Amino acid sequence: MGYSARRGFTSGSMRPTGAQRQAEMQQKIQEMQAKMTAAQDEVEAREFTASVGGGVVEAKVNGKKEVLALTIKPEAVDPEDVEMLQDLVVSAVNEALRQANDAMEQSMNDITGGLNLGAFGL
Repeated sequence: MGYSARRGFTSGSMRPTGAQRQAEMQQKIQEMQAKMTAAQDEVEAREFTASVGGGVVEAKVNGKKEVLALTIKPEAVDPEDVEMLQDLVVSAVNEALRQANDAMEQSMNDITGGLNLGAFGL
């Protein structure tokens, strides 16, 4: 055991203390949270477009999962078959939302290395 005016009595080991390790871990968590927030903001600013029915119905959403635009070409409108048009709209919107969701998941996985951080509230 040695004595240092700076460190007091030591066992000769330069291993970090529990408090030092905890402070380092908290710093790493804060850095990860900042990266995740930045990545989330980036995805939320992006736009995702999906078209169905050979392009007769197109939906555009943003990363916040808000519908920005819906385009329906005249040839998709058949008064005799409104149900088909409804299905096409739902399909286009769902596909665009899926793309936005996949982009967000991929962005988070890139930062966390695939770790499930839900238990930590991240």
